[in-house]
Amino acid sequence: MKFEVYREIYFSSAHHLRNYCGKCENIHGHNWRVRLYVTRSELTLTGFVMDFKDIDRILKKVTDALDHKDLNSIDDFRHVNPTAENIAEYIFSKCDKEVRSADPAAKISRVMVWESEKSCAIVEA
Repeated sequence: MKFEVYREIYFSSAHHLRNYCGKCENIHGHNWRVRLYVTRSELTLTGFVMDFKDIDRILKKVTDALDHKDLNSIDDFRHVNPTAENIAEYIFSKCDKEVRSADPAAKISRVMVWESEKSCAIVEA
């Protein structure tokens, strides 16, 4: 059996795409929406996959590093384009490390990152 929960958060940042021909090669901003899924095979004694407040704390910690920043100036994106796909992978990786540290039985199963209402990138385990 598999149990899964998710939480969402929003942050704002600017970026530009390297090696791209079009408007997005210029610096521009987004109000990003992030959905983080956490899973486990058995619930905790309390009956949780993971307490929502703990998921919120982890998600906020990771996205605070991106909030109101020029993503191209962050070390992780100096040589990697800050596309929605790469941002989703960044959030997945950072959050998975934090979740597993807090509770080794829990893990990240999916991260979804929207750069607009119509455009979403998904990374899954």
